[in-house]
Amino acid sequence: MAATKRKVTLYVDEEVLRAARVRAARTDTRDSEVVEAALREYLGFEVLARVWARSELTEDEAMRLAVAESHAARAERRAPRGS
Repeated sequence: MAATKRKVTLYVDEEVLRAARVRAARTDTRDSEVVEAALREYLGFEVLARVWARSELTEDEAMRLAVAESHAARAERRAPRGS
């Protein structure tokens, strides 16, 4: 799946920006690639990709399971405590 890239404006600490630019220069990549890789790692994209790769569920089955689990979790939260 090809990702659509979008230009954004972010405010980051000068030290963080400097470190990102140093990493980009050392790895011969763009600043934006360093930032995107860091965000993907922080957000767990690689973990999700590994889990999805092992799954044998179809997209519809996965969605049904996710909805059922969401409903079960909500019902559990609504249940009276101590029962």
